[in-house]
Amino acid sequence: MSDRWLYAWALGSAAFGGASLIVPLYVVSLGGDPFTLGVLAAAAAFVGVPGALAFGGLADRTGKRRAFVLVALALVAAMLLVVPLTRSIPIVIAANAAIWFASAAVLPILTLLAVTDVPDNRWSARIARLNTYQGVGWALGLFAGTVWTAGTTRLVDPLAAQQGFLVICAGCAAVSVVAAGRSLPPDPGPGDDPEPQKLRRASQRAGRFNIRGVTFPFSPVRIDPRGLHPRRLARRFTPSLTLYFGAIVLVFSGSAAFFAPLPAFLGEIGYGSDGTFVLYLLSSLASAVFFDRVGAFATTHDARLVQVGGLLARAVALPVVAIAGAALGVTRVGLVGTGLVFGIIGLTWAVIAVTTGTIVTQLAPASVRGEALGAYSALMAFAGGVGSIAGGWLAASSYVLAFTVAGGLVLAGAGVVALLWYHMTAVVEPDRTAI
Repeated sequence: MSDRWLYAWALGSAAFGGASLIVPLYVVSLGGDPFTLGVLAAAAAFVGVPGALAFGGLADRTGKRRAFVLVALALVAAMLLVVPLTRSIPIVIAANAAIWFASAAVLPILTLLAVTDVPDNRWSARIARLNTYQGVGWALGLFAGTVWTAGTTRLVDPLAAQQGFLVICAGCAAVSVVAAGRSLPPDPGPGDDPEPQKLRRASQRAGRFNIRGVTFPFSPVRIDPRGLHPRRLARRFTPSLTLYFGAIVLVFSGSAAFFAPLPAFLGEIGYGSDGTFVLYLLSSLASAVFFDRVGAFATTHDARLVQVGGLLARAVALPVVAIAGAALGVTRVGLVGTGLVFGIIGLTWAVIAVTTGTIVTQLAPASVRGEALGAYSALMAFAGGVGSIAGGWLAASSYVLAFTVAGGLVLAGAGVVALLWYHMTAVVEPDRTAI
């Protein structure tokens, strides 16, 4: 199978990567406050899982998966063109929600297309390749935003520069529609769909290279939630899995509470659009660099303990951004220190992304393992929406308070994971002194 369509998806991912930051910055330029950014992020989070369910279900029933991929990418291009043409914040919020609806909708379909006409033993490699192209495209979108805003803001006002970059993102998405139309693999014939259990195993083996979650932590992961049956899953919950799902809600609520108002905070302390893009890019690159290293480390150590370490570092880093930013501002020391903290945040995302799916798989009964991963994706989106609203609301009165609460939620999640590790270790390895 030709890989040309992966280049088309990389272009689409670049549009998503650029949009993930330029839209919040545009809202700030239009006069949006931190609470408005919270609403913007929450809307994007809440539409994620319904997007995958709606598009995925229709694609399954009609068999026209290529068509739905093209429709999703075209929707993104259209909405990215709408945003710079309006100064109405409610319209921007609605258009942004449509963009992330399409993003979540297209991922499960692309995963299925990636394994079309491919032997079972190559599925993991194909899915890993898809994830890599997506991650590289996302990073290139942030890099393009850095270069564009750094250059154009010297010539025009920030609002005009942001509108120009939104048009570029729309053009990138439009080109991806044309390229995908020419290169996407054909729709599988009747009865050619991969078995769901085999596909889930292949997804697990493919790794979790997902750098977009570094700065967009409430986007559903590539696990397909269409096989999620909440009632059945709830009946099969084990106490350990229930406890861990509670930790997921805490961690992703805290992460979203930090990232939702972050563009407004960086703007207020003196970082322009270009400086904000640089910090987000640093975080994404740090995550990309450490994915494989964290994965190798997690295979030789208890994934729960590895995650606790990453969560503790993240819990400290989030409020440090506010404290260091307020104290140092945009000085040389402030730039270096803030960049280092953003790098640490990127590293901690690599830890979370690598270990969370592994822990869910270990804790879930074999009969509902795929559904448990779907529930993880749904909980991530739900927690992201709630955390975004809370973070924006708190930041409207104090960024230090908002970021401290965000770090506290992540810290609480780390405590739950540590408790889970202790409980399960005590059960597996009972106190032998009593014998």
